[in-house]
Amino acid sequence: MQITRAGEYAVLAATHLARQGPGRAVMIEEICETEKIPRSFLAKILQALCRAGLVRSQRGVHGGFRLAHPPSKISVLRLIEAIEGPIALQRCLDETESCRRADACTLADIFGEAQQRLTEVFAKTTVSDLLRSKKEVLRRVQSLGSSRPNGTKAPRLAAPPLVPLQT
Repeated sequence: MQITRAGEYAVLAATHLARQGPGRAVMIEEICETEKIPRSFLAKILQALCRAGLVRSQRGVHGGFRLAHPPSKISVLRLIEAIEGPIALQRCLDETESCRRADACTLADIFGEAQQRLTEVFAKTTVSDLLRSKKEVLRRVQSLGSSRPNGTKAPRLAAPPLVPLQT
């Protein structure tokens, strides 16, 4: 599984909007220019983020796009899944009934653990976290893996609930 460019651009666009502060609407051209994202591609990404309730669009003189929730409440997982759909490293993790080897397959367990860890990092990393320095973000992400006792499985995390911004 590879996160597509669209998923990456969704995270970049949300981070750009978060840097503007609450309530400031940003024109798509500004995001495109700053983040080096093609306009037509970004328009589709922002539409998907609006449909997912993560971004709001506003028409008119003071129009543009802004986050629909505080950056601390929007996880990287929610952004990526709004564009990519649910993260699955391997089909068999969601469709065990269609796999002849499901009962004895150790590979599925490895994929499952890897998917849980990946999902955990994305779920526990917010847009607000991405506003920090590269070094701070790396330190935080690395600390996520060391917080569980040895041998315990990471729980499957859903994206945290969203809280609307007050504007």
